[in-house]
Amino acid sequence: MAERSSASLNVARRERELDDIASGSILDVIVIGGGITGAGVALDAASRGLSVALFEKEDLAFGTSRWSSKLVHGGLRYLAHGDFAVAHESAVERGRLIQHIAPHLVRPMPTWFPLLQDMDRRSELLIRAGFLAGDTLRRAAKTPVHFLPNSRRISADEVRAYSAGVKQEGLRGGLLQWDGNLFDDARLVIAVARTAAAHGAKILTRCDVREATGTCITVRDTVSGADFEVKARVVINSTGVWAGQLNPDIRIRPSRGSHIIVNQSALGGLMGSLTVGVEGSTSRFVFAIEAPHGRAHIGLTDVETDSVVDVPHATEPEIDFLLSTINMALETPLTRADVRGTFAGLRPLVDHGETDSADVSRRHLVTTDASGMVTVTGGKLTTYRAMAEEAVDAALIAGRFLPRPCRTATLGLVGSGTSRAAWVPSWIRAAHGSEAEDVVAQAGANPELLKRIGPGLDLSAAQFLFGLRHEGAMSIDDLVDRRTRLGMCADDRETAVGVAEWALAAVRGEA
Repeated sequence: MAERSSASLNVARRERELDDIASGSILDVIVIGGGITGAGVALDAASRGLSVALFEKEDLAFGTSRWSSKLVHGGLRYLAHGDFAVAHESAVERGRLIQHIAPHLVRPMPTWFPLLQDMDRRSELLIRAGFLAGDTLRRAAKTPVHFLPNSRRISADEVRAYSAGVKQEGLRGGLLQWDGNLFDDARLVIAVARTAAAHGAKILTRCDVREATGTCITVRDTVSGADFEVKARVVINSTGVWAGQLNPDIRIRPSRGSHIIVNQSALGGLMGSLTVGVEGSTSRFVFAIEAPHGRAHIGLTDVETDSVVDVPHATEPEIDFLLSTINMALETPLTRADVRGTFAGLRPLVDHGETDSADVSRRHLVTTDASGMVTVTGGKLTTYRAMAEEAVDAALIAGRFLPRPCRTATLGLVGSGTSRAAWVPSWIRAAHGSEAEDVVAQAGANPELLKRIGPGLDLSAAQFLFGLRHEGAMSIDDLVDRRTRLGMCADDRETAVGVAEWALAAVRGEA
C-alpha cells in the first residue's frame, strides 16, 4: 500500500532507509533511543535541516516513556522542593504542548483535592497556597486562563460530581486546580517520531546499538541479524535509564514509579484527577486519574531500585501502599479484587548524592564526553522538548556545525490540526486528532472495521491497520502494548490480540 505521507512509518520504509544507510554516507546526527527524549531529539535536529537517523533496540516508547502517570504537569511539586527553575520550565513546556505542539493529545484536566473530616486546617492552607503558587507559575509561563483556569475552592456537591465515591461524612468541599492530562504517553512518542520522519529523519526500530563513540556506532538489525556500522558528525545518546551503558561517566539512579489500574466505576465514576496526600508528608500525593476505556490509573510510588529491566513491575508493597492511600478518600475502599492491572516505569534520575530518591532533582543533564558523544538524560516527560533543544545545541558544537535555530517550540505534531468531521467517531478523534479521517479510511468499504472491538473498549480494527501502515508497528505487541495500550489489563489484551493478529496478516498480505 502506498504511503499516505512522509510521516508514515512502516516495514517497507524501514527496509528502504536501512538500505540507504548501508550505502555508507555520513549522517549529520545519529540518535540512540526511541523514547520521548530520543524522538524529541530526532525531531529537533531534523527540523533544523540536519540529516538524522534514530536507532531503537525494540519499539518506539518501549521503555520508560510508556509508563508515566499520563500527566503533563506545571511543576508545582518542584516548587515544594525549592526547584524554581524546573518548576518554571515545566509550566512553560506544558503551555506549549496544550496550545501548539499536541493539543489533540494533551488536554486541560481538573485536579481536585477533597477536604475531608480528618484534614486539619494547616494542611488545607498548605494545599491552597500551593495551588495559588501554581496559578502564578501558569501566568509566568504565559498560558492563557481559558486553557488552564485559576484554582478555586469547590463545594461538596462539586466534589461529588467529579467522583461520587468520595467519603461523604464531614466532606467540607474541595480545592481545585487545572493541569495537563496526556491521553496516551506512548502515542505522544509515536507522534513526535512520525513528525521527525516527516522532516526527513530515519526512524529505525529493532536496531540494537552495540558500540558507540562520538562519530560512529555499530548496530545489529535484530530482524535480519545483520551487523553494520554507521558514521555521523555527532552521536547523541538518549537512552534514558540505560545511558550509562554507552557512557560510563554518567551515574543514573533509577527510581521505580508504579501504578494500579481500576475501573472508574469502582470510584463512583471519575472526572479528572482525585488527589490524596500521603500520610506523614506535605509534598507527596497519590492520584487517581481518569483514563480511556472507563479505567482509572492510581499512582504513583517512588522506590529506589538497582534493577534496570526492560519491563519493570509493581511490587506487592507498592500495590498495598497505593490502595491504602487512595482509600483514605473513598466511601467504599478499593480491594485487590478491584485491581485490573498494574504498570511501572523507571525514572532516569541523575545521581547527585541525595539520600532519598524522592528528593533527587528532576533536572536533566546534557554532557559531551571525550569522544564527542552527547548524552542527554534525567528530566521528565513534560520537558522532553526543552531537553532535546539543549541536546541538539550541544551536538551542533560537538559536530562543529554552524548555528541553526530551534524550531520546535510551536511546531505542531502530526494529528494536531483542526479537522472536526462530524462523521468520525469521537473516540477515534480522541486518539488520532486531525488524522482521524485517515484512520477511518483504513476501513475502506467495510464499516465493521470501525466498530468497537469489545464492550467498553474505544478501539477499532481500523486503528490497528493504521498502526501497521503508518505508525511503525511491526508486531502484535507493538499494536496491543504501545499503539493502543490495551495490554495493560489482561482481559483487554485477550480481546485485542485476535483483532491485532487479523490486522497483521491483512497488511502482510498487501506486501
